[in-house]
Amino acid sequence: MVHAEKRSRRASGHPTQRQLRVGELIRHAISQVLERGEVHDPVIVGKSITVTEVRMSPDLKVGTSYVMPLGGADDTEVVEALGRVAPFLRRKIGGALALKFLPNLRFVADETFDHASRIDELLRDSQRDDGGSDAP
Repeated sequence: MVHAEKRSRRASGHPTQRQLRVGELIRHAISQVLERGEVHDPVIVGKSITVTEVRMSPDLKVGTSYVMPLGGADDTEVVEALGRVAPFLRRKIGGALALKFLPNLRFVADETFDHASRIDELLRDSQRDDGGSDAP
């Protein structure tokens, strides 16, 4: 019965507890390395970068990190720079975490803040169109 439960969870696309736990450990480790200023890429130096989430592949061999520089400026350049220093970051977090396999790291600009801003804007626009009244 337990095996059927695991299979149905994986088939549904939801991450397992292990994927979530490992992703959070890696997110925390990457954040610490960036916070301490251990990365010496000219694009990254002096920038405050938030690692919002790390999603692990089902086999835990690839971690996709969603990042956002403070203010959202230069996100494309920051993602490219993080991609260049990924092997360095991988070695740094390997020393901090006791994992059987050290995952390859990929970096993606986190667009959830942009989506949330767009939704807020649409909601404000619809309220103005309705005359701003809260009554149905």
